[in-house]
Formats: sequence, structure tokens, C-alpha cells
Amino acid sequence: MGLFDGLMGNASELNLADVNKEFAHVLAGSETIEKAYKLIRDLFIFTNKRLILVDKQGLSGKKMELHSIPYKSITHFSIETAGTFDLDAEMKIWISSTHTPIEKKFNKSLNIYELQSVLAEYVLK
Repeated sequence: MGLFDGLMGNASELNLADVNKEFAHVLAGSETIEKAYKLIRDLFIFTNKRLILVDKQGLSGKKMELHSIPYKSITHFSIETAGTFDLDAEMKIWISSTHTPIEKKFNKSLNIYELQSVLAEYVLK
């Protein structure tokens, strides 16, 4: 991910081995990481059980807030694909207890349909 993409809030897919190494201690026994994406310094991790939002804080990024969202709490979601002039794709996720969705932007190189498919697989169980 380039500096410009990072400043614009675009996300890129991460290597699962690296994410497993860093976040294995927060996973439940039968939980596995399916996909992970980086948004500047923050991450969101799709497991087979939940969505984990990681908010890295401070100058070093060592302080983190982990927000766990069980898939059953997601009421609906939407995607907006990248266009010719609008190079960003967007995903919005609504949680049962909130009115405002969680919004994430992705660069054009990310397959937003694949990401939507991963989320749909778990939300629709």
C-alpha cells in the first residue's frame, strides 16, 4: 500500500500468517482468521466467528483497542464498487444496536465482491 493510498483511507489485504502470529492470543479455541485488511494503521479481521476491528493508537501503534462484533449482530451491509473516476470501493456494516454504519474504504485493487462474499457467508448462517 502506498503512502497516498494510506492517507486517503484505502485498505489492502494482509498476509494471514502475519496476522495469525500477531493476533493468535485473541482468538477463541475453534476460531480461525479468514481474511484481514489494513486501513492505514488499523485492521479489520474476519474470522469464522466474528469481525474484529483493531484500532491502533499512539505514535508507536503498540496501544490497541479491539472491538469484537459477532456476525449475528450485523443486521445488514452494503458495498459500493469503484468507478472510473471514483477509485474507491466502500463497505458499510450496520450493527443491531446502532443507527450509524461502520464505513470502510478500499482501493481499487481490492476485490470488494470477494470481501462481501466472506462477510455474507458468516452473516447469513
